[in-house]
Amino acid sequence: MSAPAPAVIERLVAALRRLPGIGEKSATRLAFFLLQAPESLVSELAHAMLRLKREVVFCEQCFDLAERSPCAICSDPKRDRSLLCVVEEPADRAAVERSGGYHGLYFVLGGALSPLDGIGPDELRIAPLLDRVRREPVEEVILATNPNAEGDATAHYLASRLRDTGVRVTRIACGMPLGGDLEYADHVTVGRSLENRRPLD
Repeated sequence: MSAPAPAVIERLVAALRRLPGIGEKSATRLAFFLLQAPESLVSELAHAMLRLKREVVFCEQCFDLAERSPCAICSDPKRDRSLLCVVEEPADRAAVERSGGYHGLYFVLGGALSPLDGIGPDELRIAPLLDRVRREPVEEVILATNPNAEGDATAHYLASRLRDTGVRVTRIACGMPLGGDLEYADHVTVGRSLENRRPLD
């Protein structure tokens, strides 16, 4: 019977396992790596995580993560203010931006409709989105939700809510694999999906 690891290591492994995609083996490997790493690296990592929590805020206009509000994109006078790209999460915004082909503004919903997970319209930033579209000179809303069941349901729900605003509503085109996540797609695929977007009735 093997002896248990010291309690401090067990606590770190338990904490690391709470991160998405980290199982017990990965958490144990990371814990032992940190144990053997120089103290300067561990200190730098801990400091970076604390700064992340203390210094990153939500942009008051697009709800993306930023160091200040409004964020650099919302504040940029060179961005096309007639275009508003709606994404599920900040990582999706970053994927669209990496494509290099989009120069409008963004809006981060904070997820997608998923009744089985208890996520309905009230859990997403739909009211602020509608308010922004009505307040600002938006001419087209591009729905860049993920091409899966939840993303499609969210896009169709948003299209129905945006119908009476008078703006053009489009959806990113195929080219994105069904069931895929925007944040993991390469920038060429994302760029083509944006270029070939289609009206959503």
